[in-house]
Amino acid sequence: MIPLQTSTYDKAPYVPVGSAEEVVVGARAIAAALSGARVVVVEAYPGVRTEDLLQVVGEGRVVDVATAYRSPAALDELVAADLTDDPLFGRLTSFSILDFFDPAALAALQASVAGCTGRVVVVGTGASLVCDGDLLVYADLARWEIQQRQRSGELGNLAADNAGERPSLLYKRGFFLDWRAADRLKASLLPAVDHFLDTATGSRPLLVGGDAVRRGLVAAAARPFRVVPYFDPAPWGGRWMESVCDLPPAASGSYGWCFDCVPEENSLLLGFGDERVELPALDLVLSQPISLLGSRVVERFGVEFPIRFDFLDTVGGGNLSLQVHPLPSHIRDEFGWGYTQDESYYLLDAMPDATVYLGLRDDVDPARFLADLEAAQTGGPPFPAEDHVHVRPARKHDHFLIPAGTVHCSGAGSMVLEISATPFIFTFKLWDWGRLGLDGLPRPINVERGRRSIVWDRRASVVERELVNVVTPLGSGDGWRSERTGLHPAEPLETHRHWFTGTVPLSTHGSVNVLNLVEGAEAVVESPTGAFAPYVVHYAETFVVPAAVGSYTVRAVDGECAVVQAFVRP
Repeated sequence: MIPLQTSTYDKAPYVPVGSAEEVVVGARAIAAALSGARVVVVEAYPGVRTEDLLQVVGEGRVVDVATAYRSPAALDELVAADLTDDPLFGRLTSFSILDFFDPAALAALQASVAGCTGRVVVVGTGASLVCDGDLLVYADLARWEIQQRQRSGELGNLAADNAGERPSLLYKRGFFLDWRAADRLKASLLPAVDHFLDTATGSRPLLVGGDAVRRGLVAAAARPFRVVPYFDPAPWGGRWMESVCDLPPAASGSYGWCFDCVPEENSLLLGFGDERVELPALDLVLSQPISLLGSRVVERFGVEFPIRFDFLDTVGGGNLSLQVHPLPSHIRDEFGWGYTQDESYYLLDAMPDATVYLGLRDDVDPARFLADLEAAQTGGPPFPAEDHVHVRPARKHDHFLIPAGTVHCSGAGSMVLEISATPFIFTFKLWDWGRLGLDGLPRPINVERGRRSIVWDRRASVVERELVNVVTPLGSGDGWRSERTGLHPAEPLETHRHWFTGTVPLSTHGSVNVLNLVEGAEAVVESPTGAFAPYVVHYAETFVVPAAVGSYTVRAVDGECAVVQAFVRP
């Protein structure tokens, strides 16, 4: 293996907001802080433990709204059309948290609370639908932590009796149902919340005022920041991230993923002196969409963060699954999502024998391709990928464009910075090299869905001309040069690469920017007008520059640096 560049990669970045005195720490202190209100409403994101709420609410009658939910069977019947019987995919729901309640039981609960003369605390997902209260507390939790609790078997889905079910099914139900409904309610409550409760670690809860959190979110939307990355093992995982990012050995297998900028799932840390309040980064998207994303991006994508950066590590690992992403009409008509997962692979690093599978061979026979895939799934010989798929060398700083419909996967020996639009989970695996997932079970294969998505004329000659290192010079100056590296004209994102030994001037182009320092140990992001404090980034770190920032610069600290910048093209 070639020597790997090390990094002082920061795994706990935060946005400075205020002083530690603004944070109430511990269950007893929080209960005391809330004790002056007669009616306290503790709204909770699905996945927050009820016991974590009960330890902080103090004296009085406690009303758990879960007693008014529909029965699991009744809820399943109501949402069956959205959940479908597919093991991975459903349809984005239009249901609200109100639909999780039995109407008669909710009315009775509302009447019961209204008739209370003493102190009453209403807790749980949907608590704010029972009464207004004198204080509104929001107990929040990032989706990454929810997934950990689901994987451990302790947590099921909202109002469902399914704890311990296969984690992929729990995630599917959360993605298509629970989180959609909860996010709609959260968005309506964010301006009115009196206190936010950080429940990421139940043993040390933190309470911070709503105004302080909103002040922090406004600050984050006006300056560069990073979300808290998370690392996940994969059956094809490698060793690059463990070495370069200084990670402990993975509990199972090897790290394959790093989600370095997926705000819908990552956390955002707000710094109050030495205290760190952990909230979902999604709160920033929901509360500051125009400043963060840009008005034209919101008009196009809605209040959705449109750019995803993640790492795929196969250095010392195996090939990713051979896959394809759905065409726009497919993802819209079948799943209810407005745009598809166009993407690209930027090679942060590569071993000498690294390859990428990209598009089809010029001589591919579609009928034989599909027949060989079907045979491999039904006990026949392994799928002969090299007979059908275009395979080419992959080198450090190569950029491979992957518009939807392109058959692709990274081969072993690569460290990929994946840059994509963010429909999250809509990947159709065609072939997984005959291996099992980390749970010892086969990972679902979607040959039929893949067949409907493959663009058959995206073959080797087209790939080499249109999808490999399509670099166009953009300009240069004293100590810098810039170039466009993609994406494909069919994709909504554009990427620029900037090489610099001094300071390179950049613009957000009216869109949220996501960048990664792909070369060099350290660089500093600065405002020409002093609008924000200088922000230091290190090798391989992904960072966000909100649309509202406008003009900014990135300065090399020592030697030549390079950043890759992604934004939604006009």
